[in-house]
Amino acid sequence: MENEIKKGKQKIELNLVESKRARAISFSKRKKTLFQDAEKLANRSGYEVGVMLFSPGGKPFSCGSTSIEDIIDKFLKGKLEDRQRDHAEGKSIGFKELYDLLKELQIFNEKERRRILMYKIKHPGSEIPPDKHM
Repeated sequence: MENEIKKGKQKIELNLVESKRARAISFSKRKKTLFQDAEKLANRSGYEVGVMLFSPGGKPFSCGSTSIEDIIDKFLKGKLEDRQRDHAEGKSIGFKELYDLLKELQIFNEKERRRILMYKIKHPGSEIPPDKHM
């Protein structure tokens, strides 16, 4: 035991997982851990934390200490104030893509609410199935 060398923390080289199946499994496991870590950070620090991910297939996932829309709104409001201040100083910073993404997310949530409502109207008392296109 005295001659045993301890490794401790070592740097792990991260590479793209070549197999699509292995990549999907890795994504699923890492997504869960990332969301847990974000929740821990929010709980321990009192900060608002939001995480948005898109799977290799394009499916969106989000996790937030409050709603992800509220966090994005707050972020964009702060950036808009920064942009206005920077514009007054002669600087220009664009966050149009993030704003467009927020609008797309809001549209997506509205469509999902409508789908659930229509299903409840057409099939009262039955369990709502997940959307096969999501």
